Amino acid sequence: MAEAATDVDMRTRLQEWLPRLVLSPSLALVLFFVYGFILFTIYLSFTDSRILPSFGMVGWENYSKLFRLRHWEIAVTNLAIFATLYIVICSLIGLLLAILLDQKIRGEGFIRPIFLYPMALSFIVTGTAWKWMLDPGIGLENTMHLWGWESFAFDWIKNRDFAIYTVVLAAVWQSSGFTMAMFLAGLRGIDNEILKAAQMDGASTWQLYRRIIIPQLRPAFLSAFVILSHLAIKSYDLVIALTGGGPGRATELPATFMYSYTFSRNQMGIGASSAVIMLMTIAAIMVPYLYAELKERK
Repeated sequence: MAEAATDVDMRTRLQEWLPRLVLSPSLALVLFFVYGFILFTIYLSFTDSRILPSFGMVGWENYSKLFRLRHWEIAVTNLAIFATLYIVICSLIGLLLAILLDQKIRGEGFIRPIFLYPMALSFIVTGTAWKWMLDPGIGLENTMHLWGWESFAFDWIKNRDFAIYTVVLAAVWQSSGFTMAMFLAGLRGIDNEILKAAQMDGASTWQLYRRIIIPQLRPAFLSAFVILSHLAIKSYDLVIALTGGGPGRATELPATFMYSYTFSRNQMGIGASSAVIMLMTIAAIMVPYLYAELKERK
């Protein structure tokens, strides 16, 4: 009996420790290559690193230089424009598409994957495709001219005043289907009995959405805001593939600024400080969201 109890105890312990043993190499790699390099980047932001990492501490000097740079001011301004339009337009289009599909329209199973397909593409592919389409020499403008519409002009991608909006167009095209999926899941989770009761009380369709449905989509709106904000802040590959940060610095974002100063201008300390600012911005969005989620579950 004692031996049998010992065998059962050993088997139970093995079942408890086996998943930990299997996951420990992955956990160690994540700790080293993700959080370890985050800490290393924070350290570099306080050093005089240029081409290669250096150990000469300069305190807050890199941050002081960073916020005096006109280049950084342009990048932050562009991010504000891009992120605001990207989040608002994606949310509106996603919500409208979700409401449309929630009407149980015919062919929903075929239409939904079409809207979701762009999210399966990488931002590099999206940027390259939109670059070809928006280029006046080979894209939409050229096609319209070939069809006889000689007065048609659409040169936003070459125009310093409008280039940032081409980045918004490409990003919205890729992410709207994803936000649609989140809102559709939220719509399908609303209790139909509440809606039926409101209709029996004489509520119109507009009142249903304004007073019942939209307020109950608050978690979906919050999730969409967090995810889209994160994507906007770390947008690098889309900008590089679509405009390369140009013309001039018209589409420069903090992510492209960080890469430029770290690897092209050999100002690793300033590049690291800009990366830390981006990390702090993302954390300022993510931490309250995670706290609210955990508090709600408890």
